[in-house]
Amino acid sequence: MTRKTLFLLGATIALAACTVARPTVVARLGADPVVSGGTYSSGGGVSVAVDVRENNGKTMLCGVWAQSRAQSVLTNDVEPRLLGSGSVSFGDDVLVRGLLFMPEVAPAPEYAGQQAGCVVTERTWQAGDDTRRPQIHIPGQVVHVEGDDIGTFAVTFRQTGPGAGDS
Repeated sequence: MTRKTLFLLGATIALAACTVARPTVVARLGADPVVSGGTYSSGGGVSVAVDVRENNGKTMLCGVWAQSRAQSVLTNDVEPRLLGSGSVSFGDDVLVRGLLFMPEVAPAPEYAGQQAGCVVTERTWQAGDDTRRPQIHIPGQVVHVEGDDIGTFAVTFRQTGPGAGDS
């Protein structure tokens, strides 16, 4: 086999291993969802709200996301990469990698009751899970870079907590 063929075969296998969670259920978020997110160095940000519940003996994760109404044009359309890099864990268990199954909603002071996309995970629901809180993880990253002869400018994202604002 040629190097190109081997590379393409390896890339295909790697992509197949990266499964993206797809919503299997639609439900409303509970009364007290966990909310996190972050901000861009250019202003504005995103918020992600999630909750977990039992579904036929398995752990189901439901969530929504929102973005600031006023933010830099440099952060337009970065959400697929940003949310795609996120994950939600429940204690030591990672429930989902990639948050692209969540629908976008308007920024709000509270996300309780929002219509959410949900994924039933492989994790078995355990006694006491109804009192535990999931953790949202979105890694810090560079979301935009541009440069010229004078220098380079980069826009970064940091997980700082809810960043979409409420208006």
